Amino acid sequence: MSSSTLHLRTGLGQRSQHMIICGDDGLVHRLAQELDAVCGEAVTVVLPSRRDGHGADVVALHRDPHSPVELLISARPDEQTLRAAGVERAAALALTYGDDQMNMTAALLARSINPSVRLVIRMFNRDRGRHLERLLDRAAAAYTPDDDSSVDASTTILSDADTAVPELVAAAAVGRGHTLQVEGKVFRGVVRPAGTPPHATDLATLAVLSGTHMDDPLGEDSAETPGASGTQLLPDTATAYHRQFTHGRLMLEEVTQHHAPPSPSRRRRAYGGWLRDRIGHLPWKIFVSREVTAVFGVLGAAVVLLAAATAVVEDGPLWKSVYLPLLDIFTMGDPATEESTARQVLQLIAGFVGLAVLPLVVAAAMNATLAFRTASANHVPDTSLHDHIVLVGLGKIGTRVLAQLCTTDHKVVVIERDPQARGVALARELGVHLLLEDAAAPGVLDLARITTSKSLLVLTHDDGENLDIVMAARESNPRVRAVMRLYGDDFAATVSRTMRAGYPEALTRSRSVSALAAPSFAAAMMGRHVLGVMPVERGSLLFTVVDVAGHPELEGHSIHEAFKEHEWRVLAVGPSTSRHSASSTDTLGGFRTDRPAFDWRPPHGRILRHDDRVVLVTTRRGLDFLMTGVQPLPASRRQHPAH
Repeated sequence: MSSSTLHLRTGLGQRSQHMIICGDDGLVHRLAQELDAVCGEAVTVVLPSRRDGHGADVVALHRDPHSPVELLISARPDEQTLRAAGVERAAALALTYGDDQMNMTAALLARSINPSVRLVIRMFNRDRGRHLERLLDRAAAAYTPDDDSSVDASTTILSDADTAVPELVAAAAVGRGHTLQVEGKVFRGVVRPAGTPPHATDLATLAVLSGTHMDDPLGEDSAETPGASGTQLLPDTATAYHRQFTHGRLMLEEVTQHHAPPSPSRRRRAYGGWLRDRIGHLPWKIFVSREVTAVFGVLGAAVVLLAAATAVVEDGPLWKSVYLPLLDIFTMGDPATEESTARQVLQLIAGFVGLAVLPLVVAAAMNATLAFRTASANHVPDTSLHDHIVLVGLGKIGTRVLAQLCTTDHKVVVIERDPQARGVALARELGVHLLLEDAAAPGVLDLARITTSKSLLVLTHDDGENLDIVMAARESNPRVRAVMRLYGDDFAATVSRTMRAGYPEALTRSRSVSALAAPSFAAAMMGRHVLGVMPVERGSLLFTVVDVAGHPELEGHSIHEAFKEHEWRVLAVGPSTSRHSASSTDTLGGFRTDRPAFDWRPPHGRILRHDDRVVLVTTRRGLDFLMTGVQPLPASRRQHPAH
């Protein structure tokens, strides 16, 4: 092993199945936490250094006696490093470096070393990512026997920005709660306080929490095992009913307002209607402002006086008496060398008037034009707007958040100070209210009707500016639901706690993109059958899809009978296919829209047949049992490698 590579713990080669994470930023630590503490996976983390903030966090996780996290220090993920990390035996490998080229090189090396490893690759270039995904899947298929359907050697290309967007949208649109997307439908986990009656949109009870109400179920107590004194995951119906009066509950709720994005033709029609409306409401009064009126008034008075004097000293029609002074003022007339002395004096006076007044005329016209363009670019909402979402920032993430928000029925007001930002054209195309202003400037949030809005979503690139905007909004509307993007995870947690303490009646979410993206990366590492991971205190719930055929725990049983307390619950039923190809499934977005939809409210007496497929919510232990048929050891009896 080279001197640039360092093991911090022995015994790595004793495991036959584990997961590897290679990266250089905060996503590595978050993903390691997700796979270790939440999903119960053994993880090897490869970092370029253990001295920076992220390396120190992983070292602390590595030294935790309850965490089986391995740590490997290497400058680059070359072949020697990947082999030292155990990629030959690994179930999955995540490559999360900020350099696309480094991720691509490592992915190609890993696929050649272990053709059956699942690859999850962070890519910023979407087109390059699609090409790489197809190439690596073809390489895996070439090594995988046609009759071996148990091997999941999938390649998943993810962007942390894309995976964070659904969480940001959910936090702003429907409040707190982790989201799940399947076949175009959006679901979320929502905490109901003790004594709260059921909602019409509730699909199932996911957990009975350890207290009467919790702001965030990702926290204190682990309850992966039946009979734990804290949170109970997937309780039976009787327990869920009796404890709803004394304990908070985590419910799976359908976000019913979600609909498909408008088609290009509908967007064009909407834009045309918006344009006609905007023309009718353009700020034409700017051209008759006090400044413009005063300047042109002085010019008009000078023309009238010079025209009267010209009419006295020169014979001719009245139009000529006006025409000649105008030519002289604008220096367009011929010198009056052969005319009377009075005419020559008037020409000189008109020239001086032009020198004095014309710069003022030009300046006033330019200022009015600039003000007209600025005011025309802004689509200011009227005073009747209420219960809307204010979105600040139209960068890469803000643009995607806007596009997804517009697939709901929520009204949106956007603030962006850069007229050339990538999302400005989309905002105009969608016809949303747009303010090309600095959100931190006095009065701009008031123009966006922050006092009557229900949510504020701040997504600029400056942590300090994001915090300033949220604090200013809190002064105007203490109850507004605030969601801000912060890069530093520790800073985000501190800000969130402080804002909640200062405004206990209002929801404040401050999360880093890496924290929001980690669950999606973890779900992809666990296989294409995993749709999402929802942390619940120190435990977790996994949403997965399986074919009923081949699972005796499901086939031939009713949905009620197929339920296994603290292990799994059937959420939806749909028709299956003989075999899912690698290209037919979207790990995070559900399934292709050309397949029949799931029934998310099936009768409890519905018998599961061999040609059905089901969406399940499971614990980690339950998923292990369903996939392997072997009952896993209880959590208290699991053995971790010695530190």
